[in-house]
Amino acid sequence: MVQDFKRGVDGAKHTGGVNMSLGKAFCVVCASEDELTKDRLCVPCFKERTTLSKLPDTIQGFRCPKCMMYMHDGRWGHHESDEYHQGLVEEKLEVENRADALGIAIMTEEIDERNTRLSVQVTGLIDGVQFEDIHSSITRISNSVCPTCTRKAGNYFEATVQLRSSGRKLTEDELTSLRGTFDTYLESIDPDPMFFISKEGKVAGGFDVVLGSKALARGWTKHLLRRFGGTSKETNSVVGRKDGEDLTRLTISYRKPAFNLRDVIRRQGRYWLIFAWQKDGAVISSIDRQERTGLTWRDLEKTSVESEAKDHLEVEILKRDSSAADFMDPNDWKVRTVSLPYDDDGSQATLHIALIADEWVALPGMNGGEVNE
Repeated sequence: MVQDFKRGVDGAKHTGGVNMSLGKAFCVVCASEDELTKDRLCVPCFKERTTLSKLPDTIQGFRCPKCMMYMHDGRWGHHESDEYHQGLVEEKLEVENRADALGIAIMTEEIDERNTRLSVQVTGLIDGVQFEDIHSSITRISNSVCPTCTRKAGNYFEATVQLRSSGRKLTEDELTSLRGTFDTYLESIDPDPMFFISKEGKVAGGFDVVLGSKALARGWTKHLLRRFGGTSKETNSVVGRKDGEDLTRLTISYRKPAFNLRDVIRRQGRYWLIFAWQKDGAVISSIDRQERTGLTWRDLEKTSVESEAKDHLEVEILKRDSSAADFMDPNDWKVRTVSLPYDDDGSQATLHIALIADEWVALPGMNGGEVNE
C-alpha cells in the first residue's frame, strides 16, 4: 500500500496537479481538456505561441520634392496621403501564412509634415481561432528625386513628334488643335511616369514635341491619324549602347492633310465633300447626288479646296417648295434662294450652306469622321 500511495503522488506531480480522464484529449502544454486546436493546444496556449502579425515601429517612405510623387512597392506614383500610408502598412506588415478573414484598420495622426503616427488594428482567424493585434508605428517621409524628374532635369527624351502639313504651312488654329489632342489623349490612357514632354515649340514649317517615351509618341500619332487623317513616317537613330544593346531615339513625322472634314473640293469638274479619313487617303462624297469614292493622299493633293468647312453656315429656312428654299443671307441680310440638297426630305428647318464660286450651295448631310480601319 505504501508503494501504491507513492506512485499516486508521483503521478500527480507529473501532471501538475490536473485531474485527467484516461483516454480524453488534453493540451500538450498545460494539460487542459478545454477546446483544442488541431495542434493539440488549448486556445490560450495557442494564442501565446502564435503571432498573427508584425509591423515595424518605424516605416520609411519617400516623396519626390519636385513632382510630389511617392515611392510605393518599388514604383513612383501620385497617391493621397491616407492611401499612401495604407500602402506602406500593407507593404511592411508581416502576417501569419495560415491567417484567414484578415481585416486591417488604420488610424493616422499627423505629427508634422514628414512624420505620422499610425495605429493599426489587425484581425483574423488562424485555425478557427480569432486573433486581434494592435500596432503603433510612425511613418517618416524623406525626399528622394524620382527618375522622371531626374530625366526631365537632364533633358532626357526618347522620341520626337514633328507636326507638319502637306503642301502648306500649318495655321495657328491647326497648331492649337493638333497640340490640344495631346492632353486629351494623355487623359484617356493609363498614367505612366515616363509620359512627359521634355521640350516643345515652333520650328520652321511646323511644331516639334519632344517626349520621354516612344510608346507615348506612337500612341499619340495613331490618335492624330484617326482624328485628322494624314500620314506618318518613323525613323530611328542610334545614340549609344547599354548592356550590349543599341540605344535609339525615335522621330515621327506626322503630316496633316491640307484639308479638313466637310471641306468642299473640286475634282474632274464636280464638287465633293471630304466625308471621312482612311489609312491610304480620304472618302469623298458628291454634293449633287448620292455617290462616294476614295482618293489616295497623292490624288487628294492634286485637288483644290473651294470652300473650307469653317466658313460654312447653318441658316434657317424661311420658305420652301419641292426643289428650292429661301433663307436670309447673313452677309447683307437679303433673302436668297438655293436649290435643296439631294437628301432633303422636307422636314429640315435649317440648311447647311457653303459659298462656292460666289454662289450659295446647300450641302447634303453626312456622318463622316475618323479613320475607317
